[in-house]
Amino acid sequence: MFNSMLGRLTGNVKTADQKAAEFEANFAELKQKCELLFEENPSEAHTDASMRRFLRGYGTVDAALVGISKYNKWRKEYGVDSFSANDPDIISEMSKGTAHLLRTRDVKNRPVMYIIARRHTAADRDLDKLTKFTVYLLELTFQRLDEQIIDNICLVFDMKRFSMANMDYQFVKKLIWLLGKYYPERLGVCIVYNAPVMFQGCWAVIRPWLNEITASKVIFVQSESQICQYLNPDGLPPGED
Repeated sequence: MFNSMLGRLTGNVKTADQKAAEFEANFAELKQKCELLFEENPSEAHTDASMRRFLRGYGTVDAALVGISKYNKWRKEYGVDSFSANDPDIISEMSKGTAHLLRTRDVKNRPVMYIIARRHTAADRDLDKLTKFTVYLLELTFQRLDEQIIDNICLVFDMKRFSMANMDYQFVKKLIWLLGKYYPERLGVCIVYNAPVMFQGCWAVIRPWLNEITASKVIFVQSESQICQYLNPDGLPPGED
């Protein structure tokens, strides 16, 4: 707040047009630097939309360039393009019914990745297999995007009948890391649905792991009428008694 007030007094506050012009100048610089990188490995080239996301997510040209390079290396070494529905690890995780890619989209036309927290038991999971499955499902979700319309997704955590046995801080931290480092600006909104009172303590632990922009995308809703303001109820997974 002090810096904002000082900026107004000294005339150093940038207008929206100035910020937009600065971003475009930085994007032009990033694109030029990336062209040299992509010339060596054309298969690792990024679209303009992707480079813009990295620039927004990382903040500076140099940081975005490093982020893109690390992403390309990770994607190749982790074998992301080879993941398929026939992979035994993915089949195993899919059978648990914890995560779903909904057939319907949210009210802003974003594809929806829906996670049923009560079906996850932290003590029984294999973090490597779960991470692999998460990347696979994220990739499927991204494939449903039309970047001419919108380029981010909706993530829903259904917390009905949640207990501390379902709380997996290590995986939550891994998911935040994946989205921040390798899929910047892909998260449009994260809906935490029907969280019990006990989750307030969990959120107090998780919240410091998020930057302000990401934290602002987390929305807590408690009722069916509230979640229907964001999602088509006909597309939700079947309920349980």
